[in-house]
Amino acid sequence: SSHNSLEMGLLSVVCVSLFFSSTFAVDRGNFKTCDQSAFCKRQRALKPGQSPYRALLETLELSDSRLTLQLINDNNKVHLLLELYRLQGNMTRVKINELKPLKPRFEVPDVLIAEPPTEPLSVLSKDDNGVVLSLGVKNQRLIVSARPFRLDIMQGPEVLLSLNSRGLLAFEHLRLHKDTQAQPDGAEVKESVDGDQQQDEGEKGEDGESDKEEVGLWEETFKSHTDTKPNGPTSISLDFSLPGVEHVYGIPEHADDLKLKTTDGGDPYRLYNLDVFQYELYNPMALYGSIPVMLAHNTQRTMGIFWLNAAETWVDISSNTTGKTVFGKMLDFVQGSSENPQTDVRWISESGIIDVFIMLGPKPSDVFSQYASLTGTQSFPPLASLGYHQCRWNYNDQEDVKSVDQGFDQHDIPYDFIWLDIEHADGKRYFTWDPHKFPQPKEMLQGLMDKKRKMVAIVDPHIRVDSGYKIHNEITSKDFYVKNKDGRNYEGWCWPGNSGYPDFTKPEMRAWWASMFAYDQYEGSMENLFTWNDMNEPSVFNGPEVTMHKDALHGKWEHRDIHNIYGLYVQMATAEGQTRRSGGVERPFVLTRAFFAGSQRYGAVWTGDNAAEWDHLKISIPMCLSLGLVGVSFCGADVGGFFKNPSTELLVRWYQTGAYQPFFRAHAHLDTTRREPWLFGPENTALIREVIRQRYALLPYWYQLLYQAHKTGMPVMRPLWVDYPKDTATFTIDDEFLIGRDLLVHPVTEEGSRGVTAYLPGAGEVWYDVHTFQKHNGAQNLYIPVTLSSIPVFQRGGSIIPRKDRVRRSSTCMENDPYTLYVALSPKKFAEGELYIDDGHSFNYDTKKEFIHRSLTFANNALTSNNLCPNCNFLTSSWIEKVLILGASKPSKVLLKMDGKETPVDFEFDTSMSVLTLRKPGMNAGADWTLLLQ
Repeated sequence: SSHNSLEMGLLSVVCVSLFFSSTFAVDRGNFKTCDQSAFCKRQRALKPGQSPYRALLETLELSDSRLTLQLINDNNKVHLLLELYRLQGNMTRVKINELKPLKPRFEVPDVLIAEPPTEPLSVLSKDDNGVVLSLGVKNQRLIVSARPFRLDIMQGPEVLLSLNSRGLLAFEHLRLHKDTQAQPDGAEVKESVDGDQQQDEGEKGEDGESDKEEVGLWEETFKSHTDTKPNGPTSISLDFSLPGVEHVYGIPEHADDLKLKTTDGGDPYRLYNLDVFQYELYNPMALYGSIPVMLAHNTQRTMGIFWLNAAETWVDISSNTTGKTVFGKMLDFVQGSSENPQTDVRWISESGIIDVFIMLGPKPSDVFSQYASLTGTQSFPPLASLGYHQCRWNYNDQEDVKSVDQGFDQHDIPYDFIWLDIEHADGKRYFTWDPHKFPQPKEMLQGLMDKKRKMVAIVDPHIRVDSGYKIHNEITSKDFYVKNKDGRNYEGWCWPGNSGYPDFTKPEMRAWWASMFAYDQYEGSMENLFTWNDMNEPSVFNGPEVTMHKDALHGKWEHRDIHNIYGLYVQMATAEGQTRRSGGVERPFVLTRAFFAGSQRYGAVWTGDNAAEWDHLKISIPMCLSLGLVGVSFCGADVGGFFKNPSTELLVRWYQTGAYQPFFRAHAHLDTTRREPWLFGPENTALIREVIRQRYALLPYWYQLLYQAHKTGMPVMRPLWVDYPKDTATFTIDDEFLIGRDLLVHPVTEEGSRGVTAYLPGAGEVWYDVHTFQKHNGAQNLYIPVTLSSIPVFQRGGSIIPRKDRVRRSSTCMENDPYTLYVALSPKKFAEGELYIDDGHSFNYDTKKEFIHRSLTFANNALTSNNLCPNCNFLTSSWIEKVLILGASKPSKVLLKMDGKETPVDFEFDTSMSVLTLRKPGMNAGADWTLLLQ
């Protein structure tokens, strides 16, 4: 909830109210551009085409699992070590480090779930110019060219991807600081990257370096903050070329379109976890999280690049098709131009090593499973966390919580979680309760538990420096705080005032933090209390760019090396604490604001401090789609907008959109007017109630999709091209999306909208409107008239979706409710789907195989339920109370075949809509059965 920064906190109430009526926009001056970031500016000054790096082929060594080879920079004679691995599952790993660094360079730990298994590489041919290696898969080869050094991955005659083809590999080696290099005033400053890749005749030191030192190599000042850079310049860069590719995606988090734009003439996309107050839309500025994974897609193939580096990173994208006018493209066509479209990508990081995984697909689902094999899959959340969450900064006290809870009952609106922000704690000391506002937290939690509801309380990673505070005293005595460059505890300003920052990179610190969630340590907590980690970028109000100084220390590593994984470690330790408090039995639920590759293993992510504006509603779609493509399926945005007050229409539309995104939470800023769903008149209450109920009816489908994401890495909320990879019309669509492969949602995100145009993919396919059952053909743009109650959702012909259509006050109350099966027939009168059931909250599905997983198939006029896990054991008391078959013909009779018996089933047929309804067939949801239509 980042709320607002220090200055804001110190302003008087008058200023605050003035501030909120003034225009909203990020103060860009708080955050660096590439030009203000010395290493980005240095690296970007390199011109393509003149690489000083050469491969020393005589140093080539090949073992079973890897190839090593030295590279030399001919300008400064520094040697690098290149390691190549062919990984299982059609991936290649490339590592480049200094051959003999002055001291070790940082390599990111804890992100990969294991050392990735390798497959043997073999040399096909070798000469003075290079070496050709076999990658095993269908005539895939890896070519290492010696001078200049370059790598090409080929399949047959075609280049899939090249490294250093533009010569932008740059590796600033560790060096000793020469005090003699101090720069006299007014002396000419020369751009120098790793010994001047474009060097003039200037004097050179013995190591081939120019003695003229450029500003920002050994220290750098931004606004009032100086970064001391004790190791000097350590940045790295590498370029990748993708022939035949025009569409790239990923590298969240940015408030931008799904398809990444070219960055020529502007700033690169920045990956640096920052607490950006009131972020702007449609630009490449960094936000709260960073996942250095990019996907490339065309009609032939999908590929991925995973750049494993946790330091500040900038990503440049250029394309040879950008900027061509329609006339230019026509001219190409007339002249028969054979110029293949190509996208070039360059990654620049401040420190660490080059460690990159190239995922070669070829299908979208292959890239998802390749990435999941490296960093793991989305954690399987408790079912209740897929329900609706009610939050604001802040619910004032226990009375407030109670009355909001009762409001949901009075207005017959289901919800599962109510949330408490920072004001619930005693003086913003996390793990405590304000003794006046929340004197009896257990009584409050028990009241919620009696209604089968739950609570989330915030626990942030800044700790109030206060000798009367147990948490602070323990961290101090165990010496677990991050240190400043002088070795004292690093302190910064955050919500509690002066704060320390626990060093979550330390396993002992994380273990201790996890132990603080035990019921006897976290006073007032119970099993229905869960956790929210905010401000974990980390946010430091008086730090450079509102974050931690880069020269702060985590053991022997500088903060600059680990910055982007700090937030992941906070969520990791918190999730571990929740699991441990139950003896390893219960699944955790933890929401985080900052994240990195691998964060999907620990819980949910939201898009941070958005605003109550239509454009912010729109951007929630591409922001969550981007996250889903790189492993994080459990994503959502603050419904209604965090800052400012939404119009009633915007609020209703936001509920309708949020109800069809994986994480569904309403949240609002301290200074906004209250906006519980019933405060906007009975008509609007009814609209919001209706869409929240739609969410609850679909919980069986959402749960099954999250189970699938957990098992396979497939995103839950996904762009259309994932399931229609050859349909170019889908490649840039980000105002509609698929949930799984069977529901298509086109939310209404325009003010005053009278209609939307949805693209329905799939030539020869059909889609059914889930509200009216009207059937539409695929491969068309469909105009849909809308009113304020419309949320355009379509079910794919050929699918079966289970729902629970009875209304309860929370998901837990629905546990034993019966199912309705929605069978949407394809033109060939076929359909398939799945049903997944477990206890909804424990790890028993995994440890004891206690779950039901069934396939549902409609073919040859018969609907059959088959067991997908014969050695699983779980009993449910839920039964099938209704089956709707869309696109059906009228049968003369319907028989249920079960346990060797056949019994007739009541049915109704609606001729105008071709909908067949089977009433109370009555089989248990976990049983084998067949319904025969005769």
